[in-house]
Amino acid sequence: MIKINLLESVTERKSPLEKKAEETIGSPVSRLLVMSIVVAALTILLIGWDVISTQMAKAEAEKQLEIQRKRAAELEAMIKEQKELEEKIRNIDARVEAIKRLRASQSGPSAVLEAIRERFEMLPQLYLESIEQKGDQVTIKGYSPNENMVTQFGRSLEFSSGLFTNLNIETQRKENQAVQTAASSNNAPKIDIVEFTIRTTYNPAKKPSNQPTQQATGTGPQTPTNPQIAKN
Repeated sequence: MIKINLLESVTERKSPLEKKAEETIGSPVSRLLVMSIVVAALTILLIGWDVISTQMAKAEAEKQLEIQRKRAAELEAMIKEQKELEEKIRNIDARVEAIKRLRASQSGPSAVLEAIRERFEMLPQLYLESIEQKGDQVTIKGYSPNENMVTQFGRSLEFSSGLFTNLNIETQRKENQAVQTAASSNNAPKIDIVEFTIRTTYNPAKKPSNQPTQQATGTGPQTPTNPQIAKN
């Protein structure tokens, strides 16, 4: 007897649509088309990612470029300011050198007066009556109620690094007639003043730096060569 499995035969049957789909997918053209679509999709994704990453990198590069430009502008401004300061310093140095050369070239009465004035201003109770210059010989006359001031003034001239040499000081103690006349009715004690005459040689080629101030205040060497002093 022949047996027929009707259930199996029914399940193995396929619908026309399924058969058509299998035929379509199974064909080489269909497979090539599907692969082409997949490759195109992947290519589009890669291109899109590359474009996006390139734009991001470009934006970052532009940002860094702007930062560098700002720094370069700041650095350029600093360099310009530094050059201006250097130019100002050079101008000031040139003026200082010109003043130094002018002072070094001075050898007339104005230079003598300036040199004496620098020393005279450091000493109180010192009064000048006259300054006379003949060639390099200078004669200074004045008076002071304090003989020590006269000594300090002579010392400041002597210790001048060779600006004043061959110093000779003559002093004479006298009564101050103006004060004495005013105080005569009160039987006040006599008030003496010390008149002095200083003769020295002025050497403009040997100008000291800070010696006048040091000697005028009595801070110079304590064992100098004694000047010639004649007291009457």
